[in-house]
Amino acid sequence: MASSNKRDAILDAAADLLAREGRDAVSTRAVCKAAGVQAPILYRLFGDKQGLLDAVASRGLAAYIAEKRRITPSGDPVEDLRRGWDLHVGFGLAEPALYALIYGSPRPGAEPEGAKQAAEILAGLVHRVALAGRLRVPEERAARVVHAAGRGTTLSLIAMPEAERDMEAARIVREAVIHSITEPAPSA
Repeated sequence: MASSNKRDAILDAAADLLAREGRDAVSTRAVCKAAGVQAPILYRLFGDKQGLLDAVASRGLAAYIAEKRRITPSGDPVEDLRRGWDLHVGFGLAEPALYALIYGSPRPGAEPEGAKQAAEILAGLVHRVALAGRLRVPEERAARVVHAAGRGTTLSLIAMPEAERDMEAARIVREAVIHSITEPAPSA
């Protein structure tokens, strides 16, 4: 098996274990067994278990990032920010184990590349709000507030049994955050 095929097989196995059984199931031994490779190959390709988890996170974020980049700007940058929030929450609910891997156990200075790209997209959405003259706080702070609230909201929803998820509470948080960082639209 070629090195790239082994890498893909290992990533597929790790992502499958993560989705089916959670982070604790993603041991190097279980991943190697599921991928049909020996441990030295995993360590050569990923360095260690954390390197593997980071690669799984970055790979899992790729589709989300592509979707987020496809958001076509509307005439209302605040509405675009809302859509970005909803996409973020939707990603977390569709991929709860992956989302928890990416955002649930932060390590200072060790954010997955895909998470950095998502933060850059958010910063771009916030910048458009600023260009429209509708931001009431500095751009960097606004992006941090939206990111922190969106992350906390999504992790809270993931922690709830699916039948009990309060999407209205998530909407209220979104609107409170948007209200706190933006000025009302100018009157026509």
